[in-house]
Amino acid sequence: MTEKDLYEVLGVRRDASDEELKRAYRTKAREHHPDTNQDDGESDEQFKEVSLAYEVLKDPERRARYDRFGAEGVFGPAAGGGAPGDPFGGGLGDLFDAFFNGMGGTGGGARGRRTGPMPGPDAEMVLQLSFREAVFGLQRQVDVQTPVHCDTCEGSGAEPGTSAVRCPECQGAGELRRVRQSILGQVITAVACARCQGTGQSIDHPCADCHGEGRRNEPRTLTVDIPAGVDDGSTLRLAGHGPAGFRGGANGALFVHISVQPDAVFERSGVDLHAPVHVPLTMAALGGSVGFDTLDDRRDLTIAAGTDTGAVIQLKGLGVPKLRGRGRGDLFVHVSVDTPTGLDDRQKELLFALAEARGEELGDVPHSEGIFSKLRSALS
Repeated sequence: MTEKDLYEVLGVRRDASDEELKRAYRTKAREHHPDTNQDDGESDEQFKEVSLAYEVLKDPERRARYDRFGAEGVFGPAAGGGAPGDPFGGGLGDLFDAFFNGMGGTGGGARGRRTGPMPGPDAEMVLQLSFREAVFGLQRQVDVQTPVHCDTCEGSGAEPGTSAVRCPECQGAGELRRVRQSILGQVITAVACARCQGTGQSIDHPCADCHGEGRRNEPRTLTVDIPAGVDDGSTLRLAGHGPAGFRGGANGALFVHISVQPDAVFERSGVDLHAPVHVPLTMAALGGSVGFDTLDDRRDLTIAAGTDTGAVIQLKGLGVPKLRGRGRGDLFVHVSVDTPTGLDDRQKELLFALAEARGEELGDVPHSEGIFSKLRSALS
């Protein structure tokens, strides 16, 4: 370690501020922490190097000695400070207290060691909903098959009438400690005990139904409350409804991913809904009303005279309920004016008469000599 530049270990400039040192240390410490790199044999050494570099450089006096004299200024005999072989002066305890307090550790001599049965893992599933179900919410029963606590042994894993005993391998600690040499001296690491799987309890007479697991796979039916306004891609977390833990461990969570089927009429935009309505040309020109089915009921939409395609009618409070807060979004109905097709002679003649009355030039459009044309010729 003393051969490496402490600033390079943290990845900072030599003029880095205290805040930059702290940020760099936290980043490096998370990256190399043994708990997140259990399969990496070098992570312990890298974590120690990063921790040592930060412990030296965060102290203004030690940093000044390091900048002036190099490694000898803080690691050599002239460095002074704590006990022989202790480059921190104050000992490793201060360093680990500073690190674990900032990272959410528990502190104390058994820092970070789990006690009691391990909780079960989380599970996930996909739930299909119709568009209307997602808008208004509902209760849905779903079938899942995950580990549940064994009824025979009540989750203990031991045959009824017997009980677990303290694991002789780890003496009830749930972990085994290993000592090895490093550049900092002896380093102690802890691994889960393979015999008791980290529980600290050994079972001499395992339950015949669950084979000592304390759990077994069984189908079950859950009632899921779907809140009104849930959207496609949303996820519901059902705490305590996931797989049971090993030998009495708490249940994990069940994550329900929502998949909403598209609707043939309505489109959703946040809490608002959009839908089309088709009206005939005559209604668009003269005005009138048209029936329209909202998600709630049937409404009569008023079409103002002279309405064009693209006009929007806003119906307040007929959109999607708000997941957070009260009320609902709005429904926006987009008007589309239908151009008449398949006209017979009489209908064409009426439109030609309308165009003539409005002074609209149609160009060279052939049309038959209908009854109105004949009548005009006879009277002229």
